[in-house]
Amino acid sequence: MSAFWHWFVVIITLAFTAGMVWLFIATGKTKVPTGTNREGQETTGHVWDEDLEELNNPMPRWWLWLFYASVIFSLVYLVLYPGLGRFDGVLGWSSEGQYREERAAANAAFDERFGELVAMPLEELAAHPGALEAGRNLFRTNCSTCHGSDARGARGYPNLTNNHWIWGGQPDQVWTSVYEGRQAAMPGFDGALDEQEITRTAVFVQQLAGQSVDQTMAAAGRRHYDMLCAACHGPDGTGNPALGAPDLTAGIYTYGSSIDDLRHTIRHGRQGVMPAQRDLLGEARSRLVTAYVLSLNMNGSDD
Repeated sequence: MSAFWHWFVVIITLAFTAGMVWLFIATGKTKVPTGTNREGQETTGHVWDEDLEELNNPMPRWWLWLFYASVIFSLVYLVLYPGLGRFDGVLGWSSEGQYREERAAANAAFDERFGELVAMPLEELAAHPGALEAGRNLFRTNCSTCHGSDARGARGYPNLTNNHWIWGGQPDQVWTSVYEGRQAAMPGFDGALDEQEITRTAVFVQQLAGQSVDQTMAAAGRRHYDMLCAACHGPDGTGNPALGAPDLTAGIYTYGSSIDDLRHTIRHGRQGVMPAQRDLLGEARSRLVTAYVLSLNMNGSDD
C-alpha cells in the first residue's frame, strides 16, 4: 500500500470515528421544544392529522452509552489489529500469519498420523489400504477438477488409469510429475509446413496408431515426420518419456484423435501444464497421491 492510500485510510477512519462521537454529544445536548398535551404528557410540539402528537421520549442513557462503548471498542481494535492503512497493530496479527500457523498445525497432525506410513516405498504405499484411502481423498479434493473423480481424464487432461504415461510410469517418474509438475513443449509447425503437408503428417500419425489411412498420403507424411517429429517421438513413434513426447503408436491422444485434432496439434503445438503440488500438498500428501495414482494402473480404477 502506498503512503497516499495509507494516510487516506487513516484519515477517513479516524475522521469518521470522531464525527460519530461529535454526533452522539451534539444530539445528546440538543434541547427539543416541548409542550404538553391534554393528557399532560410531554410532547415535541409536532402534530399531524390534527390530533396525532409526537411525544418527547428521549433515548435511554444506557443506549447512548452503548454507542460510546462501540467507539471505544473500535479504537482498541484498531490499536491491537491491522486496520489503519499499513499499521500492523501492536499484536502483529495477520490473516496470512494465522493461516501459516493453522497450516503448520494441520501438517503436524497429518505427519503424526501418517508419518510412518508415508516413509514406506511408493510401491508398498500403492498396495496399502490406509494409504490408498488417504490418497484417494486427496486426489478427489485436489486433482479431480482436471483428471475427473475417476481419474479417467478429459480432453486436454490425461487418463491416469490406462497405463499410458507421457512422462513415464515408474514410481519415481510419477512422483516427479506430481511433486515437481510438468510443462509440455510440443512446438507448432505452422511456419515449417503448409496445410497439405500438415494433413499428410497427421495421416501418418494415424497410421502409426494402427488406423486405416490412405497409404500414399501416409508415405508423403512420413517424410515430414522424419524431418520434424522423429527427434522427440522417435523414428518408430514410440515416444520419449524424458522429453514428455507421447507414444504415438498407442492410439491414445490427450487432445483428440480426429484428423482435425491432429492437424491442430501439429499446426499450433501444445503447451499443457501439470502444476507442481510441492507447495499445495507438501511432500507427505504428494506421496499418498502418487501411491493412489500408481494403484490405478495396478488394480484399475475403483469407481
